[in-house]
Amino acid sequence: LSIATWLCNRRHLRVSLNLLQSIVYLKAVGGEVGATSALAPKIGPLGLSPKKVGDDIAKATTEWKGLKVTVKLTIQNRQAKVEVVPSASSLIIKALKEPPRDRKKVKNVKHNGNITMDQVLDIARIMRPRSMARYLSGTVKEILGTAQSVGCTVDGSHPHDKIEEINDGSITIPDE
Repeated sequence: LSIATWLCNRRHLRVSLNLLQSIVYLKAVGGEVGATSALAPKIGPLGLSPKKVGDDIAKATTEWKGLKVTVKLTIQNRQAKVEVVPSASSLIIKALKEPPRDRKKVKNVKHNGNITMDQVLDIARIMRPRSMARYLSGTVKEILGTAQSVGCTVDGSHPHDKIEEINDGSITIPDE
């Protein structure tokens, strides 16, 4: 192997490393800078500063203040792009419009608010690509089940009652 070939192969390797794209999923609390010690093992080997990425995550999750959300980091050319991937429970708690709380002081919060069926439909449409259900009605039932475990009511009644109404046909869900 000549030196010229070796140098070309190294340059080619460096270029292909720049084209690679890494995706890292993290759990973060909205609007807060997470511990850099938790970020460092995940993004340190990719050549990024955990402190800078932590600040980017805090900036991207400001509208989810106080809620735990999953964050998708897309890393390419040593640049991190932050994208929030909300869970069904995060979307339901956000729809309840509860005031932000201090996680360190207030524990075991009861989410006993009320959301409308229209809000459930909107949440189901957001969650549709990640749902395993065949139809939108199945996704709506998934969201209603999550609302039941969160502890809120839907249109003033228990979420499981709404699931039964969908099953017996008294509530119709549009196809998409």
